[in-house]
This record gives sequence, C-alpha cells and structure tokens, in this order.
Amino acid sequence: MTEPGTSWRDRLFGGLKRTSDKLGENLTGLFTKAALDDQTLDEIEEALIVSDLGPAMAARVRDRLSEGRYNRELTEDYLREIIAEEIEKVLAPVARPLEIEAFPRPQVILVIGVNGSGKTTTIAKLANNFLEQDYGVMLAAGDTFRAAAIGQLKVWADRLGIPIVAGKEGGDAAGIVFDAVKQATATGIDVLIVDTAGRLQNKTELMDELAKIRRVLGRLNPAAPHDVVLVLDATTGQNALSQIEVFKEVAQVTGLVMTKLDGTARGGVLVAAAEKYRLPIHAIGVGEKIEDLRPFDPGDMARAIAGTAYAR
Repeated sequence: MTEPGTSWRDRLFGGLKRTSDKLGENLTGLFTKAALDDQTLDEIEEALIVSDLGPAMAARVRDRLSEGRYNRELTEDYLREIIAEEIEKVLAPVARPLEIEAFPRPQVILVIGVNGSGKTTTIAKLANNFLEQDYGVMLAAGDTFRAAAIGQLKVWADRLGIPIVAGKEGGDAAGIVFDAVKQATATGIDVLIVDTAGRLQNKTELMDELAKIRRVLGRLNPAAPHDVVLVLDATTGQNALSQIEVFKEVAQVTGLVMTKLDGTARGGVLVAAAEKYRLPIHAIGVGEKIEDLRPFDPGDMARAIAGTAYAR
C-alpha cells in the first residue's frame, strides 16, 4: 500500500523493485572475476535477456562493456550504471506525454487493449490527469461487448464528475462514438476518451469494428481519432510484445501506456517494447490509485529498472 505523502518517484522505484531485484538475482555470481572475458560477457548478456530487457538491449550492454573490459574490474554497481545508461538511451526518444493539441476540439483518444490489461481503469486515470490540467473531459463506453466494462466506466465517470456516453451491452459501438463526438463538440469538451472492445480471439471482427468507428469519426472530424493508445499489462512479460504486434496491425496504434509495473518482476519488457517498436510511451502505472498513472521520466525509469540510485 502506498504511504501517504509518498512521491511519484518513490512509488516508481518501489513499484519496480521486483524488476531490479530479479535483475540482480540473474546477475548473481558474475562479479567474482578480476576482469571481463568472453564467457562472462556471454553470461551477462543471457542474464539481461531472461530479465525481459530483450536481446537488443542485452547486446547493447555487452558491446558497451566490451569497450573497456581490459582496464576495468567488473562490479555490480558499475554494471548497473551501464545498464541504466543504455536503457535511458532507448527510452528517451519514445518518452512523450499525451498532449491535447487538436483543433477543432475535441481531441479523440481511442484506448485499446486486451481484457484484463487495466484498460478501463487506465482511461479513468488518463481522464484524471487531463482534469488536473483543467481540460474538459468526456468518456465514451465503446466496449459494448462487456456489460461490466460499461458499468465500470460509468462508476469512474461519476467519481470524477465528468459526462459519459454509453449504451446497452451488445449495442453499436460506432453509434455511441458518433453520439459522443457530437455531444463533446456541442458542449466544448477538450478531450473525448473512447473505450473499445479488447477481444483478440477474432481479429477480423475487432478490425471491422475499429474500422467502422474510424469511418464514423471521419464524418464528424477527418483528423479523428487523434490518438490510438494501447494499454499493456507489464505482468504479461513478453506477451505484451505480441499484443503490440497484433494491435499495430488491427488498430494503427500511435502510442503505449504500460500498467501494473508495481508487484511484477517483468517491468523490463517496457525496454524491449521501446527498442523493438519505437512507439511513443505516454505514461506508466505503478499502482491502483487514481494518481498512480503519470508520464514517465526516462532517466528515473532507467534507474528504477537497473536498481541504481536516483539521478541527481
């Protein structure tokens, strides 16, 4: 449980402690030699891969260590610093907060992701972030496949004091989005966040539904949707990469949000995703509270994963 007054940075480092601890466990026993040799470099590379950082990051670190291996003793602190620096190089170019820039308003954000990824709660957290910036926010319950999703989104809208457009289970998602855009435009709403179905069992059906939503949006605002944000669950590890692959195909993803980085030892997959797909990463979640989703600082993120001290 988050202690009252705990800073976002503390929550980030605390939430990723299992990730950094797992990395340390995988590196155990590699610091007994006076100098680096090819075998030790191989072992370090393997340890980074099984820590979910991905083969590309593992190769980056290996190459970096190889540059000075004959004149430096390998220590855990030194290795963690190198890992943090290389992670930051990958994360910095993709760290991009979700900005409200569309004109005319509203800016339409489609939020997608598999059921169970934390998609609906993430929508509420994004809405809260925009409210803190004094934007007018509306929600649209476009996941008509699940009554629970509609009900949950209504509860969040009520808690946040914001309007929501919703229909019945099994209703026409595109029709709901159409009504929501019309209402948002008429009432001067800045941001319309649209929940969408997350069923990947039938990609064709999902693709057809998203294509229909896009066509409807195009009639009202040719620039919409302005953002297509994929919510990923960090606890799924490498499966998150497969989800990016599929949703890129069916939904033209423009950016990522990663949730559940607290309580998992698989936070390194965020680095693998950034390395492989280069998609903007808008925000990360390290807890269940409404304030536990924030834009991330790539330097702090890198150090939290690597288990090094705060950047000064």
